[in-house]
Amino acid sequence: MKITYKKSGVDIHSMDAFKGGIKSLVRKSFRPEVLKDIGGFGSFFRFSQNKFKDPVLVSSADGVGTKLKIASLVDKHDTVGIDAVAMNVNDILCTGAEPLFFLDYIAFSKLDSRRLSDIVKGVNLGCLQSGCSLIGGETAQMPGMYAAGEYDIAGFCVGVVERNKIIDGAKISCGDVIIGLESNGLHSNGFSLVRKALTVAELKRMSSELLKPTRIYVKPVLSLLHLPITGVSHITGGAFYDKIRRILPGNVDAVIRKDSWAVPKIFKLIQNKGNIDDKEMYHTLNMGIGMVLMVKPAAAEAVISGLAKFNLKSRVIGEIIKGKQEVVIG
Repeated sequence: MKITYKKSGVDIHSMDAFKGGIKSLVRKSFRPEVLKDIGGFGSFFRFSQNKFKDPVLVSSADGVGTKLKIASLVDKHDTVGIDAVAMNVNDILCTGAEPLFFLDYIAFSKLDSRRLSDIVKGVNLGCLQSGCSLIGGETAQMPGMYAAGEYDIAGFCVGVVERNKIIDGAKISCGDVIIGLESNGLHSNGFSLVRKALTVAELKRMSSELLKPTRIYVKPVLSLLHLPITGVSHITGGAFYDKIRRILPGNVDAVIRKDSWAVPKIFKLIQNKGNIDDKEMYHTLNMGIGMVLMVKPAAAEAVISGLAKFNLKSRVIGEIIKGKQEVVIG
């Protein structure tokens, strides 16, 4: 019997049919700068030179991590695409950049059109939420690489910021306040710890909470960049300690008051079930705060009210003091 690529586990014709079927969906995220449809050897995005004086491109690549294990466990895949976009656009937002376009990478052992369609719908929705165009990507069939029903998804995003408006934390100084922006649950990091703390039965029972998509902060925060925001940090892997420290100048500390917001119940449940200490929790999970902004005190009220216009809750959760580039949580 002759061997074919299809018999080896790769169905090119079905994959081509799938790609053709999603073109109308993906077009919904296209900005005017997108020049070509998806499906070519490269993706075309015409840079709007008249809009910027001294533009700097900002890029990011990130994935969803082991949150995908929960999605596969309960066969629910319509939100992880949003996570893939959020992890990237929220990161470049920390520099003050506006996301322009996004490319995804989805890898699996065997084509499942229903599952793949749900994933791409989520990616497209994330792009719509962030004003970012989904202009291409890769769907890789790799028989034997993943267990039945499992897959991986990651993404790559490019944005732009005026050079003189880059936010890099250099202007953070003593007296700045730290404003915490409410998360939408666990977002998309720390799931290896979560899966260790909870039983399979508990993961299934709590899957709707665990699979809540990462909140996308792009439009609310971009609307406030005319205000004196000196630093932005996306609270993901490494959480408060690592992600805030990386933007601090060497002569200040960030003091976070953990009693300044109500930690959602899901985090307390994970902590209790896993017998996890406080420092580990705040070093791994967002604890209900998905992003923090360092702001000059006089602008704090304007920032909080501006975020509220997007139905995004926020509050002052700490301040910047003289120090040695440390994060203190107490």
